[in-house]
Amino acid sequence: MAQTHSPETDVYFVPQQSKWPFVGSVAMLVLMVGVASWLNDAAWGRWTFFAGIAMLAATLFMWFGDVIRESVAGRYNKQVDVSFRMGMVWFIFSEVMFFGAFFAALFYTRTLALPWLSGIGDGAMTNALLWEGYSAGWPTNGPAAIGGQFQTIPAWGLPLLNTLILLTSGVTLTIAHHALKAARRGAVLLWLGLTVVLGATFLYFQVTEYVHAYRELNLTLGSGIYGSTFFMLTGFHGAHVFLGTLMLAIMWLRTLKGHFTRDNHFGFEAAAWYWHFVDVVWLALFLFVYVI
Repeated sequence: MAQTHSPETDVYFVPQQSKWPFVGSVAMLVLMVGVASWLNDAAWGRWTFFAGIAMLAATLFMWFGDVIRESVAGRYNKQVDVSFRMGMVWFIFSEVMFFGAFFAALFYTRTLALPWLSGIGDGAMTNALLWEGYSAGWPTNGPAAIGGQFQTIPAWGLPLLNTLILLTSGVTLTIAHHALKAARRGAVLLWLGLTVVLGATFLYFQVTEYVHAYRELNLTLGSGIYGSTFFMLTGFHGAHVFLGTLMLAIMWLRTLKGHFTRDNHFGFEAAAWYWHFVDVVWLALFLFVYVI
């Protein structure tokens, strides 16, 4: 029913040669060529992007399937477990740096670029040479209103509701983790399933918010620097919520099949780490994008 570690703790498991790293690299290349072409209005860009997505999804499904089969067969020992944990730590660190770049762009724009363009402080020459007479506020549609007129989304509507949903999902996931360590599989399935539902609900409300922004507020990716930073930050976060929800759904299925024990369940823990990271990023995003 569940896997056990190999007793040979001093022997590191070496997997057989795999084609998936190469296939995955090709899929990511196709995906990035597709999205770049799509953004540049190439007719074939959209379908290339979706082809890359399909290739990458199939690769990950089969690759992780191999890893799960090896784990369930008991071929991994403690050293492999440590390597998995270190790999997940570095992956989440790379995600921190990813979002850090977008937050840095937001802070740079608000605290440096806009004051320079407005002639504040040392920006008098910048204002005179580039956009004389421009006085910036935040949110801004840019000098000469090149981003068009738009309205912002109030923080205390759907954004607040989504904040409460994600915070609640963090609690339900923690309860599920404690139930797993207590070997209460029924409780794990209940609370983990609720977490998946909450993640899907968050995504539903975010899509609703986007539709409202585009159709009624004229808030789009082209709405100046505010629109571009807003959709880049919230959009990439939404993509991470989707990925996290998918990971937790897979953990639910694996729990149903009895893949985890109270002492050996790193797959579950890795998904939980990722979900809590997504929660923390949203709190920063809610504060700096919606509230301040």
